Amino acid sequence: MAAMNFIREAAGALAGLLAGAVALGVAELTAAITGARGAPVVAVGEAAINLTPAPVKEFAIAHFGTHDKLALVTGILVLLAGFAAVIGLLAVRRLALGLAGLGAFAAVGVTAVTSLPGTTVVDVVPTLAGAAAAAAAMFALVRAVRMVWGKSGGVTEVPIGMDRRRLLIAGAFGAGAAVVAAGAGGLGSALLGRSGVSPGQVRLPVPAFRAARVPSGADLRLAGLTPFVTLNAGFYRVDTDLVLPQLSPQTWTLKIDGMVGRELEISFAELLRMPLTEADITLVCVSNEVGGTYNGNARWLGVPLAGLLRRAGVRAGADQVLSSAADGMTISTPVETIMDGRNALLAVGMNGQPLPVAHGFPARMIVPGLYGYVSATKWVTRLTLTTFARQQAYWTQRGYSAQAPIKTESRIDVPRPLAQVKAGQVTVAGVAWAPHTGIDAVEVSADDGPWHQARLAASGGIDTWRQWRWDWDASPGLHRLRVRATDTTGATQTPMRAGPVPNGASGWDSVVVTVT
Repeated sequence: MAAMNFIREAAGALAGLLAGAVALGVAELTAAITGARGAPVVAVGEAAINLTPAPVKEFAIAHFGTHDKLALVTGILVLLAGFAAVIGLLAVRRLALGLAGLGAFAAVGVTAVTSLPGTTVVDVVPTLAGAAAAAAAMFALVRAVRMVWGKSGGVTEVPIGMDRRRLLIAGAFGAGAAVVAAGAGGLGSALLGRSGVSPGQVRLPVPAFRAARVPSGADLRLAGLTPFVTLNAGFYRVDTDLVLPQLSPQTWTLKIDGMVGRELEISFAELLRMPLTEADITLVCVSNEVGGTYNGNARWLGVPLAGLLRRAGVRAGADQVLSSAADGMTISTPVETIMDGRNALLAVGMNGQPLPVAHGFPARMIVPGLYGYVSATKWVTRLTLTTFARQQAYWTQRGYSAQAPIKTESRIDVPRPLAQVKAGQVTVAGVAWAPHTGIDAVEVSADDGPWHQARLAASGGIDTWRQWRWDWDASPGLHRLRVRATDTTGATQTPMRAGPVPNGASGWDSVVVTVT
């Protein structure tokens, strides 16, 4: 009897898993028609990101890197599978409990969807459609389980003509429905998820103000050393989006409002008709750990932000530009920094091409010298002139500093950590950065010994990082190499270790190598 009960409950758990698979498949198919942000997994994931404390986010970025979102989605799917199995167990005992569980699932999905910015009633349809399909699948599967093994605690009575083959047929039907629904969801996403967004079809105008040519000695061209220019495909991406905003340049506009003389609304076509500036600028994410790679250098093309603000007329007392993105992100940037003459841009191009969607197409902010969370708004649609005292941005609300200039830092790229190298002259090389201040010197130390001046590559400007190299006379054994940089103000980066929260990591990068 105990074995029979176990088999019945296992069948119930399987019925719940199949019903859950049907729910997700149908929801994905529906979301392919109504919009990807209505998909329950996406909605729950983005809501979870928004509710996650900053230290947990930094932990995820540090340990999962660019796979942090994949890890989140995987975790959500595992939890949903467990929840579905429990619902199936309850349903074979009492169908009302299973349906109540499905109702709870639908309520969580609807709540997550409606918590996201810019959602409409249509966006809850995928969750409701998935829940309805799951209810129908669960009703059929649980009925089949009961007809073979009866209710929990009840009498097992198999009706005439009914045997376990019917259960197998019902289970196969449920599994097939789940597979078809999931496949239809994926196919629907591919075929129906058209956005009309095609950055490659945008033709960028010739810059009115071209950037100077990169000096021939700015890239040392050493194997393993980070190139001076970061290719678009390899540029780091850190944001809170599971589904990237898909904005058509034909309908995109930028609104400038708040403490201004007159509100402005600028279309993408109008933006491209303005005089554009080209500039080489290194971006750094505040989540970049010491020695990390969440930074990159590119040639950006855009309209000077200072000119746009002057056109709107900044009123006295406004000290913050609160920029808003299509995904609901808000970022605060000091007005003074934008207006001080640096190449602060509303960028439309990156390395000679329109912005990739992953990097903010059709337009984003770029402000040299500030960490991305206070300057680099992607998919930007609004600039509001306000004050830091009156309004806080997304990350400031979560404990990060409102003011965040990029700290002077350096990194060892060659040799890699734990590398084995041959005794004799060994090339040690890397990059150093202090955007909008510039790098003046880099020093390297072996085994806590004296500091040695590294040779700097040619400077590409104060807004970009700088490559360096040092030739080390290495002897056999285990050695530790450290690096530090000094900026053009004479300030040398601090050895004091600090994490990314609240305003960027600090400390000296080091690697341990074995010399043979």
